[in-house]
Amino acid sequence: MKRSTINAIMAEAQEMILRYGFVLPPFADWTPDEFRKRAKAAEHIVGSRCGWDITDFGGGKFDRMGLFLFTLRNGLLSDLKSGGGMCYAEKLLISKQDQLTPMHTHAIKAEDIINRGGATLVVQLYGSDDLGRFAEDRGGAVWCDGIRRDYAAGEKLRLAPGESVTLRPGDWHAFWGEGGDVLVGEVSTVNDDETDNIFRDPVGRFATVEEDVAPTHLLVSDYATWLESV
Repeated sequence: MKRSTINAIMAEAQEMILRYGFVLPPFADWTPDEFRKRAKAAEHIVGSRCGWDITDFGGGKFDRMGLFLFTLRNGLLSDLKSGGGMCYAEKLLISKQDQLTPMHTHAIKAEDIINRGGATLVVQLYGSDDLGRFAEDRGGAVWCDGIRRDYAAGEKLRLAPGESVTLRPGDWHAFWGEGGDVLVGEVSTVNDDETDNIFRDPVGRFATVEEDVAPTHLLVSDYATWLESV
């Protein structure tokens, strides 16, 4: 993805987030230079990969297959393994109309996916086989706002604003906006986007960036290179 495109997506996302009454934390506004100056104090932000995250899943067609995310807070896997401490994470996502987030599951993370506003969020579901692999012929069960709902293989849940679904490891899912763009909330156990996203088909979790202009803000995938000398 071109950096100019990423900058434009960030600006558009900020407008939508504010329109629905949500304000991002102060570090969302840091320029790359400000981030470098504050990197030592912001070790947890960097280490837990909080911040801007925009991906085309390596396909080069963001409007067809892609996702905007902002990780607001994220705990530590060490806390999760010990059963105490900061064992949770929270994100904001924007799923654009007909923009696919491809079929995937997680080995560790359980998550609530919440329609925070906008159009309808469609979530397509499949179950796992006995080894946890994608099973084209298996369904399962999820909880929609605390109510159990059994699903058949390939069933599509349609979440209106305010509605949510709880997904556990082994619930394979893809999602997209229907009828317009959707502001999505995600509340989960500790999030590890580098190792805990298991896609049905080979895709890239993070975008490859073409530096045609300077970044407005750093992506989480920029931290390793832009902040490595700090």
